Amino acid sequence: MKAKIYNVKGESKGKIDLPPAFSEEVRPDVVKRAVEASEANKKQPYGPSKDAGMRHATEMQGIGQGMARVQRLTQGGNRAAATPQTRGGRRAHPPKPEKDLSKKINKKERAKARRSALAATANIDLIKERGHRIENDSIETPLVVEKGIEDLDKTKDAVELLKNFGLYSDIKRAKKGKNIRAGKGKRRNRKYRTPKSLLVVLPEGSKGLDAFSNLAGVSAKTPHTLTIEDLSPGGDLGRLTIFSVKALNQLEDW
Repeated sequence: MKAKIYNVKGESKGKIDLPPAFSEEVRPDVVKRAVEASEANKKQPYGPSKDAGMRHATEMQGIGQGMARVQRLTQGGNRAAATPQTRGGRRAHPPKPEKDLSKKINKKERAKARRSALAATANIDLIKERGHRIENDSIETPLVVEKGIEDLDKTKDAVELLKNFGLYSDIKRAKKGKNIRAGKGKRRNRKYRTPKSLLVVLPEGSKGLDAFSNLAGVSAKTPHTLTIEDLSPGGDLGRLTIFSVKALNQLEDW
């Protein structure tokens, strides 16, 4: 399987043999399981203290008193306490800190999912179905660029490269799609949610890693730090990806 090589101006400069992983069968079901397992294994144990809601001096009056049979404060009138339906009482079924939130997946299955996610980056139909915008219809995927992309040390140069390929509209899509997150996450230092845009894979130490990472929704990774979640965020295949020639050669052992 071959792919075109482009220069930073978007001009074709020949072809290159792709690593064997790009010939892998695309399996959305396997990729989804692998991503769900990866996300589950990042979760931290959480839950209340074992004596939460029970730090009261209470007693129950017993039957025949003309009042509900719940625990009441020994000092503080007849106010009920400790039981789930009372103010300041314990929760009925709280999350348990000892619960195992992880998910298991076979090593071979995880490796197949990673190769499948990589192969999906070469499928233009999956890329467009995922919502990425490509203005230049003549561009072929996977998008492989010469060494010049690794030497870009300014974000404005990275923007110019994306405009040459007709991909800057996808950055605009991600920037426009930034919104306030629903739920409690907005109170936990992650107020805004930005849609995923390009994935740029460059060798370690490349100046372009910093140049591209400043753009909205863009992930800049090296072949050694590349994960299945980068290739298919949320388990959705077909992320628009740019590889440098050197980075692509480092994926031979996938």
